[in-house]
Amino acid sequence: IGTIVVATAGTSDMYVAEEAALTAEVFGNQVTRLYDVGVAGLHRLISHVDEIMSASVIIAIAGMEGALVIGGMADCPVIAVPTSVGYGANFGGLSALLSMLNSCASGVSVVNIDNGFGAAYQASMINHMRAK
Repeated sequence: IGTIVVATAGTSDMYVAEEAALTAEVFGNQVTRLYDVGVAGLHRLISHVDEIMSASVIIAIAGMEGALVIGGMADCPVIAVPTSVGYGANFGGLSALLSMLNSCASGVSVVNIDNGFGAAYQASMINHMRAK
């Protein structure tokens, strides 16, 4: 089976990312962690292109809209996880949730706010489909 990449926009998203990463590992997946890479900013992702392009599934975690750029770069499914931590008009993660749901990047699905477990479970199911 392939690798699941868990990527966060900032360090404040790491609590959800670790829940996702550990859950994916418990289900027998290899996980690559990319923390504080600003998943909505190409300039911070560019040094991680190899990891992104070799992933079977990506879990993109952000307190603001974080799925658009990574969803446009990757050629694999992207599971977006909005977090309740963010700046500006975050509304406890609601603004991130709505903007991720409205992302125009193809191949992006969204789980509920702070749902690292749900994202990892879904990513594990996708990753294990390759083995079948």
